[in-house]
Amino acid sequence: MAKTAAAKPKQAKGKKYMLVSYSRMNALGFFEHHETRIPKLPSRVVIKTDRGLELGRLVGQLCPYKAGQFRLNQGQIKKYFDNSNIDFSVDQTGKFIRYATAEDISEERHLRKIAEEELKTCRQYIKEMDLPMKIVDAEHIFGGERLIFYFMSDGRVDFRELVKKIAHEHQTRIEMRQIGSRDEAKLLGDVESCGQECCCIKFLKALKPVNMRMAKMQKATLDPSKISGFCGRLKCCLRYEDKTYTELKKRLPKKNVRVKTKHGEGKVVDTQILTQLVMVEHDDGTKIAIGLEELEVIPSAPTVEKKQDSTTDDESRDSSENEESSQTQNNALGVPEQ
Repeated sequence: MAKTAAAKPKQAKGKKYMLVSYSRMNALGFFEHHETRIPKLPSRVVIKTDRGLELGRLVGQLCPYKAGQFRLNQGQIKKYFDNSNIDFSVDQTGKFIRYATAEDISEERHLRKIAEEELKTCRQYIKEMDLPMKIVDAEHIFGGERLIFYFMSDGRVDFRELVKKIAHEHQTRIEMRQIGSRDEAKLLGDVESCGQECCCIKFLKALKPVNMRMAKMQKATLDPSKISGFCGRLKCCLRYEDKTYTELKKRLPKKNVRVKTKHGEGKVVDTQILTQLVMVEHDDGTKIAIGLEELEVIPSAPTVEKKQDSTTDDESRDSSENEESSQTQNNALGVPEQ
């Protein structure tokens, strides 16, 4: 029974699905369709989700669509999107309605302009109501069923009155969605210090955690202003080579390990991960950088446990007995155990 419950969801047989990226947060989902051919050029599509009608982008035009069926399995999709470890479901997200027309694209531009006006109105209400929140962006669903505001806040915010005011003015369903600083960069980010568009906008589908260990291992500067991205946190690109650096570091001997070289014996004082060079200090005090393949690690001598004399054993035993006696006395006096 446990195996059955843990089984991965499977798409219904006989149905055809296409992979589509949609919404301001670049969500991914499978959408059922009845098309016999999938265009190999970048295409916009109109889809139906639980939020209403939306415009999306067809993903994987050059991938193996056969007779309109997306052939990649769940594991291949994860690999396609930066080997992401996110739980990407193969369940159906919604339905494909049609390929987007010029009128649809024009309507999308019109809705964006409306969303900008609604954004200004919302910010004005927040200022009047003195709410502790920052509105980042607004998204008007293509079908007009819903208006979504993305906001940031340090904690929970009671925005019920705000929602009532906006809904009354625009006569549509309002949704408030709280986001973090990385999501803010994904919505508003532009060009990074490297001269390229922010990775979270361009291609990253999963914003994985980044830590200082990665920067230290790659010998990157630890100046926060230089290793922080648009979001104010450590740059996502520090993750890209972390696996390679980690594997290369495992091959190098640790510091103070005794090694043998063609110049004699010595100890490791430093290493360089990318070049696989080892700085060795020989017994005569000279230091030299040597390639990993040119040295041999000297096995350390096995440690021999010294037998304790009877005096030490007796002192240890007396000390243990004294501690037990003291603890028993404390308990008898009602003193709680430490």
